[in-house]
Amino acid sequence: MSTPSSARLRGFVRRNTRLLPVPDLPDVRLHVGDDVMALCQLAGRELGEANPPLPYWAFPWAGGLAVARLLVDHPGEVVGKDVLDMASGSGVCAIVAARAGAAAVEAIDVDRLAEAAVAVNARANGVRIAFRRRDILDEPPPAVDVILAGDICYEETMAARMLTWLRVGADHGTRVLIGDPGRTYLPAGLERVATYPVRTSLELENAPIKQAAVFTIPVG
Repeated sequence: MSTPSSARLRGFVRRNTRLLPVPDLPDVRLHVGDDVMALCQLAGRELGEANPPLPYWAFPWAGGLAVARLLVDHPGEVVGKDVLDMASGSGVCAIVAARAGAAAVEAIDVDRLAEAAVAVNARANGVRIAFRRRDILDEPPPAVDVILAGDICYEETMAARMLTWLRVGADHGTRVLIGDPGRTYLPAGLERVATYPVRTSLELENAPIKQAAVFTIPVG
């Protein structure tokens, strides 16, 4: 099976999601799925993969929503700054950063459909977001002003790698903002910046409203 083109994957995202407003994020819209497992099966067929990852790109996750809420309330976190959105998924954090006045925003994810979702979501919200599709956790963090990381602590190995990498960035002067609703592998020792009630999907969570916090990594 040939590898689907970027244009085809963008079409797949549009056909299999609905463009909906995101609660509590004024004027932000995302292409959102209805059924996690059904969409996962469709994505597997589209990509030619027997065991595709869950469609993280098709939903705004609680941790990412908390980061986005913080940027709406405190745009000074990103205005005029270079911003990196790690494990971007739908791109919600990157989109809100761009709308808040970031000088440049780049999204990172390993999923081809996340790349497509970020592209169609950025277009729907009238912003420009660069994208890199690869695992950069074995590389030094780039010299950006801010790194956003929404909902990265749900899987042990990834959380450990991500937090190690983010600490290196923080030690070199990058402001790191981590959004999390109390996932299992959230480490101790982070500094809480804010907490928000966020409205999310029962496809993802055990309650329609979750308390999600934003943390930073203390340095010094």
